[in-house]
Amino acid sequence: MLCGHSILQYIQIFSEINENSLKRLNGYLENLQKPGFRSFKPTQLTFYVREREQSPSSVQEPFGAAGFRAVSFTLRTRDLLSTVLDILNSCSLSTDHVQNLNGSADAQSTQETKRMFHRPIKWDKTYYSFTGFKDPEEELEQAQRMETTLSSWLDNNEKSAIKKLKDSLPLRKELDRLKSELCHQLQLSDIRWQRSWGIAHRCSQLHSLSRLAHQSPEAPKNAKGQTVIFTDRSGMSATGYVMLGTMDVHHHWIKIFERLPSYSTLQKKVLFLEERISHLLGGIQITYVEELQPMLTIEEYYSILDSFYDRVRNTRLPFHPNSLRGLQMILESDRYAPSLHELGHFIIPIVCDPVALQWFIIAKTQQAREKLKRKEEFILLEEKLIKAATEKFCLQRLYKEPSVSSAQMIHSCSRLLEESLPYLQGMHLCISHFFSVLQDGDLCIPWNWKN
Repeated sequence: MLCGHSILQYIQIFSEINENSLKRLNGYLENLQKPGFRSFKPTQLTFYVREREQSPSSVQEPFGAAGFRAVSFTLRTRDLLSTVLDILNSCSLSTDHVQNLNGSADAQSTQETKRMFHRPIKWDKTYYSFTGFKDPEEELEQAQRMETTLSSWLDNNEKSAIKKLKDSLPLRKELDRLKSELCHQLQLSDIRWQRSWGIAHRCSQLHSLSRLAHQSPEAPKNAKGQTVIFTDRSGMSATGYVMLGTMDVHHHWIKIFERLPSYSTLQKKVLFLEERISHLLGGIQITYVEELQPMLTIEEYYSILDSFYDRVRNTRLPFHPNSLRGLQMILESDRYAPSLHELGHFIIPIVCDPVALQWFIIAKTQQAREKLKRKEEFILLEEKLIKAATEKFCLQRLYKEPSVSSAQMIHSCSRLLEESLPYLQGMHLCISHFFSVLQDGDLCIPWNWKN
């Protein structure tokens, strides 16, 4: 028999596990709704569900303390409906309502189906306030309402954004202070975030790192000179950043800091594979571009390189040595057809047939070189337009979401500079794919906003 104190401890542990699983589930569902997002890795989740009675059908399911049952399942689906049905079935919950929705939607057009079943789960609003995640339901409602002009939308949302921005100012100062102090104290190159978490959530993460540094001052010393990035899991990234999972406890972070020296061997293996592949493919540079690829651990990136190397090393591709020098290639595990990015990178699936790869590169080499020549001009133009728009509208900050391309950003900023928008003075403006006021007062506008 468990005592009251033990039960409370178990309940607290189960609550933390549930919270972490909710964060990962939300991230999975967010990715499902991203246009063109294809990188879906199986995600295993565990929830502890309170049960008043143990039904005969659930005899073999493990029970925790205090009448909680552990429910574990792995998400592999690529659409919202299948994902929701899997979750409900795993938790022994009724799916009748969802299936009824789907059945009635099948009788209508494709657009009506998408509209009816765009967001089948309603999360509590406090979850988004606490985590800093964007509320997809709220964004959808705003997007549906906002078939309107930029000026009218700003006019309608100016007061709300200003209030949220003013309310966030003390926390923004606190965030800058904490980041500066930790970078100095731990001698870090930088501290970054993978997600657009809210200011309060970022401050909480920095406070947590500060407590770890105070309680275990030796652990973070291995990170000297490195970049720390808060993300969904802990480890080392493909680019060599120290990844601190926001759902992990201090014990996991300490283990990562202690393991940092051991990653040097794996980093050398990664460099070796990149060089060997480059040699086989005429000197083309094998690279990892953080802005264009999902966040990978160095182990995952090594696995991708190793798999691709095995495919091409036994095929004598007739590339002359250094004939492709100056070109760049990105390897991806979730694509099936090669492509050429607007900035000149070859994006190649690791399952690409070597002969098909050869002909694709040969056919696109000249185009890739031309794009790379324009790349620097492209980037400089984007920076110039961002600076010009920031100064013209007296913005505190002008930035874009990662899913917005440089071409889209240039297009949007060029059009902004033709407008007179006094509402923007002193604001934080994000170029995105929809209209929204974020919880800290940032204004999101679609890159292709209407006049």
